[in-house]
Amino acid sequence: MGVTVDVAYTSLNKFKEVLCGDKVELLQTEDSNIMILADGMGSGVKANILATMTSKILGTMFLNGATLEECVETIVETLPVCQVRQVAYSTFSILQVFHDGEAYLVEFDNPGCIFIRDGNLVSIPRNVRVIRDKKINEYRFKVKKGDALILMSDGTIHAGVGKLLNFGWLWEDVASYAVKQYRLTISAARLATTLTGACDELYQHRPGDDTTVAVMRIIDRKPVHLMTGPPKKPEDDCVMVYDFLSGDDTAKKVVCGGTSANIVSRVTEKELSVSLNYDDPDIPPIAYIEGIELVTEGVLTLNKVLKLLRRYVKNESVTEEFFLELDKPNGASMVAKMIIEDCTELQLYVGMAINSAYQNPGLPFDLGIRQNLVEQLKHVVEEMGKRVTVTYY
Repeated sequence: MGVTVDVAYTSLNKFKEVLCGDKVELLQTEDSNIMILADGMGSGVKANILATMTSKILGTMFLNGATLEECVETIVETLPVCQVRQVAYSTFSILQVFHDGEAYLVEFDNPGCIFIRDGNLVSIPRNVRVIRDKKINEYRFKVKKGDALILMSDGTIHAGVGKLLNFGWLWEDVASYAVKQYRLTISAARLATTLTGACDELYQHRPGDDTTVAVMRIIDRKPVHLMTGPPKKPEDDCVMVYDFLSGDDTAKKVVCGGTSANIVSRVTEKELSVSLNYDDPDIPPIAYIEGIELVTEGVLTLNKVLKLLRRYVKNESVTEEFFLELDKPNGASMVAKMIIEDCTELQLYVGMAINSAYQNPGLPFDLGIRQNLVEQLKHVVEEMGKRVTVTYY
């Protein structure tokens, strides 16, 4: 079985704190996807540094084939125990899902993973290990399409404590709520946002602790091919369009750019028609070509897409309102929504011809060079835990 995952996380900073004391790392190996959630002790700058160090150390060691014992020993030696509270400076959860369906989960003092299958909560057989006097929960199990796995920091189960709830949002209640929200069609991003949104409500929008929810869903592959810009040599038009349209039949096809759309229309001999609906006056309207899922204007639209993706990656105002913006029927929102919620791997086909229209010195720099915009897009999508390949023409 070939397993593909949809991964996403959202965080709430402790009230009045600029930095979050939780850190999530999304990593990929040749045969697996890894999600690490570290929770630094306390809040603010110190907690952020501790969580970042923990997640980076664990991620680097796992990628280099280190054993669990070696990882824990390194964390223990690197982050000493707090002399006042006599507790670890950082807790963590590590979830690794292999492409053959095998899964490996490690938890150290974080709330337990919520595992949902076929709309029901599923328990996972646990093996308790003691490494350097640390009690570690270890799990090995199989996953299948449709499964959802949810990692949390303890800010989740502390939500509402002493206010709306006497003892906080108990794990059983969080799990029950997650099961109710779970649907086969809901993306990891929306599920994570829904859960942190509920925590924010319980905290009365003044979180008493850093709160993070990280979701991994087992799904079908969802490749997206995006073509933008004409090739440097006009004789390469046919090659570029052929590469863009060939390969995986399941891939969704997106064309960004008026010249690019005309090239695709001419090479495929399919009519190009432009919509007259301006849903957003700042974003040019979309167009239509038979066999292409989405056709938009180029650099202006991609610049807006990049801004939306950066907001998502930086966890800036990723709330229900953010997803309402993603649902808007304009080209930028539609491309961003496809990349966030309906894409596991992105293939970019980029023309290197210089468009004189964008060499106006009065335009912002990131509108001046398409290749610069594409590189930024590549990096931000990779931060989302998705594979990105770029082919230049």
